[in-house]
Amino acid sequence: QVQLVESGGGLVQAGGSLRLSCAASGSISGIHVMGWYRQAPGKQRELVAAITSGGRTNYADSVKGRFTISRDNAKSTVYLQMNSLKPEDTAVYYCNAFAIAGWGAQGSYWGQGTQVTVSS
Repeated sequence: QVQLVESGGGLVQAGGSLRLSCAASGSISGIHVMGWYRQAPGKQRELVAAITSGGRTNYADSVKGRFTISRDNAKSTVYLQMNSLKPEDTAVYYCNAFAIAGWGAQGSYWGQGTQVTVSS
């Protein structure tokens, strides 16, 4: 079983920073992509940032220049450094991994989400 555990969410003032972490565990033989999605109340889930095992990254236009995604492949962990936070960044942030399970199957796995709230 593949499990993703997020941490680092919380309440911050506008202009502040947070760092989210997501650690993958369980029966994993490889991870192609890890990323962060977010969903605000009444809004569609959207991709925030993603990173491949080789280090290629992709960001939503709304966070470019403010957020940085990174990974530690040895620890199967992905980070999202969020700077210059805005109230519109308020959402539940979900970690996602497209991974190869120990039994060989490929699939997409989700964390339970962590709340990020940015006050104005």
